[in-house]
Amino acid sequence: MKTRISLVGTTIAACALGVFGAAAAHAANTISVVTFGGAYEAAGKKAWFEPFTAKTGDQFSTESYDGGLAKLQAMEQAKNPTWDLMDLESNDAITACDEGLLEKIDKKTLGNTGDFLPNAISDCAVASMVWSTVYAYDTTTLKAAPTTINDFFDLKKFPGKRGMRKSPKAAVEWALIADGVAPQDVYKVLGTPAGVDRAFKKLDTIKSSIVWWEAGAQAPQLLADGAVVMVQAYNGRIDDAIHKDKKPFKIVWDAQVYDFEWWGVPKGAKHAEAAKKFIASASTPQAYADLSKYIAYAPPRKNSIPLIDKARLNDLPTAPENFKRPLQINASFWADNADAITKRFQNWLTQ
Repeated sequence: MKTRISLVGTTIAACALGVFGAAAAHAANTISVVTFGGAYEAAGKKAWFEPFTAKTGDQFSTESYDGGLAKLQAMEQAKNPTWDLMDLESNDAITACDEGLLEKIDKKTLGNTGDFLPNAISDCAVASMVWSTVYAYDTTTLKAAPTTINDFFDLKKFPGKRGMRKSPKAAVEWALIADGVAPQDVYKVLGTPAGVDRAFKKLDTIKSSIVWWEAGAQAPQLLADGAVVMVQAYNGRIDDAIHKDKKPFKIVWDAQVYDFEWWGVPKGAKHAEAAKKFIASASTPQAYADLSKYIAYAPPRKNSIPLIDKARLNDLPTAPENFKRPLQINASFWADNADAITKRFQNWLTQ
């Protein structure tokens, strides 16, 4: 009897250690995430990372970047991916998938996907939100309120520096719209050499007044510091400055350039399965709705809309009042033409 009790005790202890060991091993997973940082990363931590950690024990380490696939391509060539999860712009998601740089996504893990917006799921990536490039100004600095994209390019009526992302994307589209091209015709015009020339000629008119930024968090800071009178920015960064930092900024939604943001898992990622489980967790209607509590990015699922506070809906890019003359990024255009136009842009910067 004594021996039996000892054996039972030993078995229970072993089981307990086994369960604890398994839990500890699982908790040891650290998913390496590369994102655009700043307010978006902070919102993602609250809406997605922290709940996932509480549920699974998996932790996250984050690294900021400003897009592009150069480092991912180098990792693939070296067969040594150090990232498990990537925050991708649409053209990068398309190119990365085409080049075999991302793991395939099992759409079954996302449940019933009938309420996703069109094209919000690809073979290799899942849309994380809808965001916009807009411009904003300080209401205490400008005497008159700019209301159109033409005002951004009007140095006579609105003198002063403009802040812009150091990238041709959205800049060339804005230039054409400000030069009289209808949003629906932008990519038809931009798809010709003459159209590209026209865009850069319009950018020439404000080139001497542009202050370039590279990280999203720099945009609202330039405006707050008075370094610029208007700034091109991600709508969520400006909304964050308005509501959290109480800055007297106002967004101009005219000609907003909107797009999906994407989650993708690098090919051969060390924690690929954990990253895929995270994507499924962050892609539920409630998870998408939760993100809008912390930053003004819109959900790519229709079933998320009823879960968002009505007052908050007015801050989102897709709100009817904000969506009067939008332009959706043509991701296929940029996937095909990014290299050539970026090279032209870099040469233009040095001229």
